[in-house]
Amino acid sequence: MIGPLASDRATGRAAGRTLAALVQLTKPRIIELLLVTTVPAMMLAARGWPGSWLVVGTLVGGTMSAGGANALNNYLDRDVDMLMRRTSRRPLPTESVSPGVALSVGLGLGAAGFFVLWATSNVLAASLSTGALLFYVFVYTLMLKRRTVQNIVIGGAAGAAPALVGWAAVTGSLSVGAWVLFAIVFMWTPPHFWALALKYKDDYAAAGIPMLPVERGETATLEAIVRYTIGMILVSFALVLDDAIGVLYMVLAAALGAWFLMEVFRLRSDPERSMVVFARSNLYLTLLFGAVALDAVVG
Repeated sequence: MIGPLASDRATGRAAGRTLAALVQLTKPRIIELLLVTTVPAMMLAARGWPGSWLVVGTLVGGTMSAGGANALNNYLDRDVDMLMRRTSRRPLPTESVSPGVALSVGLGLGAAGFFVLWATSNVLAASLSTGALLFYVFVYTLMLKRRTVQNIVIGGAAGAAPALVGWAAVTGSLSVGAWVLFAIVFMWTPPHFWALALKYKDDYAAAGIPMLPVERGETATLEAIVRYTIGMILVSFALVLDDAIGVLYMVLAAALGAWFLMEVFRLRSDPERSMVVFARSNLYLTLLFGAVALDAVVG
């Protein structure tokens, strides 16, 4: 006979597993990276610290919107996620969460994100965040991902939106600095995901996802990564068009750009380094936006 204490422990463990699955449904590691771009954008827009309550409200609302988008992506991609080793342990393929729950979580978080951003900042920031969610779900997930090799190129607009959201939360408008930050992330996204796709090319092929390494091959993918990386670095210098940016950012952007370009050239010579470049692309973006934040404070 199972005693009350053992039964309570079993119930607690089951609740813990369910909670962990719900968190995993929102893809928290992706959200972390998106939020890295939000706060520096807010700081540059404010020419300093924009206020703790505004930052917290924007991050909470942005997290909800991004989490909702990711949950809906999990719901819509549950069939192909079962076919790929990298995604087969997600909550829906493992039946840790039902499709109905995933759909409800996605819709609920998406709606909550809009209202939190509206309440804590303004309707422009809320609309941009919800627009990114809709773009990610309908344009990227439903229209592009399974149909075109340009899926991640165009779909990168959704991941670049947090920079616009952060800027709009502070100013209620968008200016050249916001769009340059958006463009940096937009150009960063293809080399970042193509490095991952090089590692999991067979997974994408098995699932019928036309990623660049599957459709065009390894050599073409490596050359495309180099081209987009050079483009991204050039775009990062365009932030000088914002009057608030200073010499400190430009020096750091040049150093970071040279370092990451070296990593990409090493990848071209040794494709086995794809996951190293994938990880270092995250570090590059984090440090570059950290340079934006530092310049906004020091400058």
